[in-house]
Amino acid sequence: MYNQSMSQASKRPYRKRKRAQAEEETRRRITEAAVELHGTVGPANTKVTEVAERAGVSRMTVYNHFPTDADLFLACSTHWAIQNPLPDPSGWIETEDPAARVVSALDELYGWYARKRGMLEKVLRDAPLVPSLGELMDGFWGGYMDDVVSALSRGWSGEREDDGALQATLRVVADFHTWRTLSESGLSNASAAEVAAAMALGVAGAADARRLATPRSS
Repeated sequence: MYNQSMSQASKRPYRKRKRAQAEEETRRRITEAAVELHGTVGPANTKVTEVAERAGVSRMTVYNHFPTDADLFLACSTHWAIQNPLPDPSGWIETEDPAARVVSALDELYGWYARKRGMLEKVLRDAPLVPSLGELMDGFWGGYMDDVVSALSRGWSGEREDDGALQATLRVVADFHTWRTLSESGLSNASAAEVAAAMALGVAGAADARRLATPRSS
C-alpha cells in the first residue's frame, strides 16, 4: 500500500509537467497564429475565430489563454520583438561625433524598417483604431523612439543636446513614415539616411549639412 501511494505521488509532478508543457505549446500556437494574421491582414482585421482556426483550437481556448485583446497583443508583440530584435540605440553612442552617429544610426534603422515593413505598416496603421493596441504601442514603440532620440541627441555642441527643435527633428527623421516616404521617392536606405540626417544637422547648424544632403546613387 505504501509503495503504491509513493508511485502515484511520483506520477503527479510528471502529469503536471506534461500538462504545463501542453498549455505552453497551445499558447505558443495561438500567439504565432495571431502574429501571422497581424502581419497579413493587420491587427484591426484579425478575428478571434481566425486565430483559433489557424492555431487548431477553439475560440474558448483562445479566450482561456488570452482573456482580453490587450493580453493577446502583449504576447504577440513580445514574441515578434524576440524574433525581430530592434536596433539597439545604446550601441550608437559609441560613435562620439554626433553627425556621424546620426547618419550611421539612421542607416541601420532604415535597413531594419525595410526588412520589417510588412508588419510595421499594418501595426502602426491599426494602432489608432484599436485602443488596447494603441496603448501598448504608446508604451512600447513610444518608449523605443524616446531611446532613439536620446541616443542621437547626445554630444552636440553648446546647448544643442537639450534643444527641443533638434530633438523634435530627430524624432521625425527616425520615424518609420519618414523612411517610407524617402524610400518611395526612390532613395536607397543609405541615401535616405543621409538626406534625413542632413535635416537634423541643418537644425543643429552643422557645417556639412549641405554635403550630406546630396544623395548617393542607389
